[in-house]
Amino acid sequence: MGEIVGAGLLAHVPTIVLPDDLRRELNNGRESTLFTGLHHLRDEVFNQLKPDVVLVFDSHWFTTVEFVVTAHERRAGHFTSDELPRGMSSVPYDFPGSPALAQLIARVAEDTEECWVTPIDNEHLSPTYATLNLLPFLQGDEKWVSLSVCQTADQRDFATVGRVVGQAIAQSDLRVALIASGAVSHTFHNLRNLRQHEAAGEEHIFSDAAREWDHRVIDALLEGRHAQVLSEMDQFLAVKPEGRFAHYQMMAAALGGPACRAPGRLFSEYENSIGTGQVHIWFDQPDRGWTGER
Repeated sequence: MGEIVGAGLLAHVPTIVLPDDLRRELNNGRESTLFTGLHHLRDEVFNQLKPDVVLVFDSHWFTTVEFVVTAHERRAGHFTSDELPRGMSSVPYDFPGSPALAQLIARVAEDTEECWVTPIDNEHLSPTYATLNLLPFLQGDEKWVSLSVCQTADQRDFATVGRVVGQAIAQSDLRVALIASGAVSHTFHNLRNLRQHEAAGEEHIFSDAAREWDHRVIDALLEGRHAQVLSEMDQFLAVKPEGRFAHYQMMAAALGGPACRAPGRLFSEYENSIGTGQVHIWFDQPDRGWTGER
């Protein structure tokens, strides 16, 4: 029987992959805890867990008529961001996938009402940096799989897909780590002003409301109050969390949804990125932190 051995809400902001001097320059000479936190996560968690597979709920990958899960044996190539080609240009990547897990997720989805998940192994399917930016910090010998955010889906669909992922992992013989890759609030300052808000301090978050809701969500997650976060999702959506917070919603559903009680552990401070709220929170052994049947 498979197991979810850990899960995390992790930031993938482009600053973490910038050269050291430029990254510190943007933060008034100080290092970003989002950068150092991922190194600590590798040392303190991933090196000990040694998962078979890392599954990323990718908040940058938007599909339309279905959810898609990567089913490649291996993905390799070079990535240039269409959003930020100056900072992420021809970045090499090479990592194995898990076709077996992808196909199992799709089979469980087929047996689930109102759930559409398609495994795709097309060699020309481009990855996004919500997955790739984590690799320099966390990649080891494990396999990596990404799952999209369907842009026509709603909260019920995200919960359904998350449950399917949890069921598929339980039916496998794999030890899987889940990553919800994305921000909390996610509104940028406008172009004429954003260069004044590149430092990490939370005073640069886009609005008071966004900052207050981010803290409310983070505090709840640190205390394992996933039910609260899920029940307040409509209110949180008013401050525009990244990808409608689908990355977290699917991860939480895989862990049991409102029944999940797994407390989080901070691996960064709460930081700004040109108006958006960013944080690393890790949930240790979350399969032991929920009650009830999936």
